Amino acid sequence: MLAFSGCGDSEGKNSGSASSNDPNKVYVVKFAHVVSSGTPKGKAADLFAKRAGELSNGRLKVEVFPSAQLVDDDKVFMELKRNNVQMAAPSFSKFTPLVKEFNLWDIPFIFRDNDHLHQVMDGEVGQILKDKLMAKGFVALEYWDAGFKQFSTNKKPILLPEDARGQKMRIMSSKILEEQTKAISANPQVINFGEVYSALQTGVVDSAENPLSNLYNSKFYEVQSSITLSNHGYLGYLVVVSEAFWKELPEDLKEVFNQAMSEATKFEREESLKDEEVLLQNLRDYAAKTNKLTIYELSAEQKQQWQDAMRTIYPKFYDIVGEDLIQKTLDTK
Repeated sequence: MLAFSGCGDSEGKNSGSASSNDPNKVYVVKFAHVVSSGTPKGKAADLFAKRAGELSNGRLKVEVFPSAQLVDDDKVFMELKRNNVQMAAPSFSKFTPLVKEFNLWDIPFIFRDNDHLHQVMDGEVGQILKDKLMAKGFVALEYWDAGFKQFSTNKKPILLPEDARGQKMRIMSSKILEEQTKAISANPQVINFGEVYSALQTGVVDSAENPLSNLYNSKFYEVQSSITLSNHGYLGYLVVVSEAFWKELPEDLKEVFNQAMSEATKFEREESLKDEEVLLQNLRDYAAKTNKLTIYELSAEQKQQWQDAMRTIYPKFYDIVGEDLIQKTLDTK
């Protein structure tokens, strides 16, 4: 039944349980994710594997499978349930079919800055979301960063909500993102990520929202005339573990697991921040060299106008996320 042998002895075969006293038993952990090993998430997964092995004196053997080599995020929850995969780090959008409250992360301008975001993640709100997921039969560990989203366009630069009026804006499939786009009188267009470049290039859509990693690595900046550093929405990941595997793991190795995960989480967030700084500088260099791109930053006054406009639509999300959870997020210091 356990086709990929989730946890086993030194030969990778499954045996024993959490009550096993065999100090030589090796637990094999297959960690599947969908990005390359050179990204902050990929590097952090590799660091976790290294530290888990070191701290457990080899009793935890973590095998990392990047770039969807083992399974993609659309199927990974099924494989976690079956214990064919022991670890994954899907993006928040992948959790919403299981826990609708994960739509919280899509709510525009709900996070004041990076510090506020992490206080929410690591505080009461983040734990509430983890608990809801764990009730579905998964073990939730730590939140990892992907980055804030920025607006880009080939039309009028989007500095204030009214600037987006009439623009055809590409979004991911999301009720919240649809309402966000309509609130600024833009026309939401749901288009698969792999088709976004050509859609921007040919004018099928005028604008989009992406973290800097997507803007740069997918070269969307080549077919957009401006980028606004709006930080209006957020993309992130949650590291999850198979419940069946976790129940089999001895308590001392759970402590090791959590320590390695804590180190990897700190590293991933730092790497993500560094990565964004490098990508932004690369975009600024391109803009200066070609004069084909202008990069804007929102002033405090402009950002306040966005926050005021977006908060008027928050009640539309009460039935999806919950008024209490939204208010707890806003009240987090």
